[in-house]
Amino acid sequence: MTPNQFESFAALDAIPRVDAKFFGRIPGLNVSAEKAEAMQRIEPYHSKLLERYGLGTFPTATAEQVHGNKLSHVTSGSTSPSVGADGLITDCKGITLCIYVADCAPVWVVARDGSAGALLHSGKKGTALGIVPEGIRQLCTMTDLIPRDLVLVIGPCIRPPCYETDFAAEIWRQASETGVKEIHDQMICTACHPELYYSYRRELGLTGRMLATLTLLPES
Repeated sequence: MTPNQFESFAALDAIPRVDAKFFGRIPGLNVSAEKAEAMQRIEPYHSKLLERYGLGTFPTATAEQVHGNKLSHVTSGSTSPSVGADGLITDCKGITLCIYVADCAPVWVVARDGSAGALLHSGKKGTALGIVPEGIRQLCTMTDLIPRDLVLVIGPCIRPPCYETDFAAEIWRQASETGVKEIHDQMICTACHPELYYSYRRELGLTGRMLATLTLLPES
């Protein structure tokens, strides 16, 4: 990925009527600030990027992200984040799920047939609380799916030696134990690539956030 473009993932691109993107660092934008101020600066750029890459007409849904394991079932877009949630789950088409990260892992869990999906925020705490297996469980409960029907992708996140805990490896283990067979890890450390990613650890908390998205596309 080059700055101001998005990353996509072959495993998710292969699923019909699914759009999954990961937007990294915005070149030249000063985001050396506390989270609220940094987000205020970066959100207009994210809106423009969503529009540029064909997602501007869809309503969005976001989560409060409190490093827990609660998921919100999304049936419509909202201007307010889902309170207390660190994951979003839907089987509704035409809504863009959005998660923000700056070292924590974005995790996509999507049905192979494109009928449903979840987008999760899983850092050290969320992983320890099992947000990924909880997301898999809820996705299967909401649908007629079983874990073997799902594709899971772990996006860029901080990793050893830049961080003391390899929570990406734990996410893989947890997902595998649920019965998910197709698991992909990008194996990219956000702290090692300052030209591409924001890193809370590397930038001592004064930084922006990357944007992960998941959209189940309408038929027409």
